Amino acid sequence: MYKIAALLLCFVLWLPQAQAQSGQPPPKVQLQMPPPVQKQPERTMPKITLLVRAAGEQGKQVLRQYNYRNALPDSVEAHKELKELIYRLQQDSYLLASADTSYLRNDTLHVKLYIGQPFVWAQLRNGNLSEGILVESGFREKFYHEAPFKPADYVKLQQRILDYAERNGYPFASVWLDSVHIEGNKVTAALMVEKAFVVTYDTLAIVGDTKTQPKFLMRYLQLLPGQPYNQDQVNASQRMLSALPYIKVSRPPQVRFARDKAKVYYFVDDRQANQMDGVVGFLPDPARKDKLLITGEANLNIRNIKGSGKQLGLQWRRVNKGSVILNGEYLHPNLLGTPFEVGAKFNLLKQDSSFITVQPRLQLAYYTLKYGKFSVFTEWRNSRILSDASPQSLQQFDLADAQTTTYGLNYLWNNLDDFYFPRRGRLVELQLSAGAKKLLRSPDLEKSFYDTVDIKTTQLGLAMRLENFFRLGRSSALLARLSGEALLNDQIFLNDMYRIGGLSSLRGFDDYFFYASSYAVSTLEYRLFTAADSYVLLFYDQGYYRSNLEQSRETDYPYGVGGGISFSTGAGIFQLVYSLGKSEQQPLSFKYSKIHFGITSKF
Repeated sequence: MYKIAALLLCFVLWLPQAQAQSGQPPPKVQLQMPPPVQKQPERTMPKITLLVRAAGEQGKQVLRQYNYRNALPDSVEAHKELKELIYRLQQDSYLLASADTSYLRNDTLHVKLYIGQPFVWAQLRNGNLSEGILVESGFREKFYHEAPFKPADYVKLQQRILDYAERNGYPFASVWLDSVHIEGNKVTAALMVEKAFVVTYDTLAIVGDTKTQPKFLMRYLQLLPGQPYNQDQVNASQRMLSALPYIKVSRPPQVRFARDKAKVYYFVDDRQANQMDGVVGFLPDPARKDKLLITGEANLNIRNIKGSGKQLGLQWRRVNKGSVILNGEYLHPNLLGTPFEVGAKFNLLKQDSSFITVQPRLQLAYYTLKYGKFSVFTEWRNSRILSDASPQSLQQFDLADAQTTTYGLNYLWNNLDDFYFPRRGRLVELQLSAGAKKLLRSPDLEKSFYDTVDIKTTQLGLAMRLENFFRLGRSSALLARLSGEALLNDQIFLNDMYRIGGLSSLRGFDDYFFYASSYAVSTLEYRLFTAADSYVLLFYDQGYYRSNLEQSRETDYPYGVGGGISFSTGAGIFQLVYSLGKSEQQPLSFKYSKIHFGITSKF
């Protein structure tokens, strides 16, 4: 059809010239447009068949062990597949593998492949490697005697040696094979290393809008002047910076070398981490029907005081009518210029008119580059029965005056990508404590009562918290969390137990709704981020708790479901969470739903 149109166009252009030569005016020619061309369906590209033949019977046997694609869309992809096959053979000791001839005929790429003999190490001896390099790299001469010569294995060995050198002040070290001798398919060589010169830290520089002092950051990251340069230390320092709530890392650290000195540059900015907020909760009042009980919480956290990393925190909470919680914390990093951190905590719980518990704690922590934060602590717990407590509760062995002194270990690992709004990473916290509990005599009980109980007992405590954030897309994340505690003692009282329920543990219930001697709470929470610091959430909390009292034992599997929203405003971060919970003590009903909202202001 296109050819007919082209012929007509040539005829029109030629006809005036022919008529002019004859002296006659050109006749009028009327062209009829050809009918519209119907679009033909696109033809599928013919596939290329890759046909590989190996030379020799041994080569054919080797080729049968490898899988490769036979049908490919075009010749370019066929040649790529051939190159990948040859590369795999070379990595498996067939160093001379190559395509002798290849040609394309009738949609088939014919290849004649030469494989050859596999190369082996006759001997790889130690040239000048020190004992430390031998231990860290795992190099042994016996591992390279009559062993397949695989380039990837040698590259891994080379990288282990270079990593060791970089961790010990030699970032410009080099590794090579010396005295290489090849006889047939056997290779003999000596492994050599050149450390060059030792490099030490010079100073630490901070780039960005921050008040953080370089002296504090240097001690926190353990980058001390004169210390040998350690590449792993620099890599791990970014994770340690992300664990600080008062700064934000804008770029990865950079290292500049000048002769034998290394200067590390950190790009950080201050973030609004000082916190002053309040949360209000509306709960059904169990004492008065159709009435609401107003609870509240106030927090004050001052972080990075004068750029030195010191932190001070206070928290006050009114859980329900007559019940108050008061918490305090102070952290002092770099004690006397060391990488140790000393901390003090204080906790007070007044449970309506039943009892009051005071629990101070002292701890000493040490940050490591790879393994997180280790802490040792001692804790004193003093629980006293209030005068309004009923004698019946005392006789039933639910309450008792007791003093407990415990010592413990705590381990924390945190590589979350953001302190406040993480989307990827993992947090692990484990704690083990042991101590002695001593019962105090109450004047409201007869002396004979204490003859039936043990005045002094040993008490163990276990605690854990595991969090994992999975990034599902550009603006969503999934949180999987498991937390729990266990108290191990033959005599457990009501005022010894853990308290769970509420926003901080098991949503859908009142704060501190359950008494538990051991519990576990697992959480699945989906977060859809609408901004860097704003998101909506849907959650499911599944709980388990056990209450081991002398007079009663209870086990339940409560759960809570709900959703919420958190977004930034000019005054701070507004939060709203709506939840429903179900347990043996509370049915799943909108009548018992919980609404918590508040605003968090940072400065």
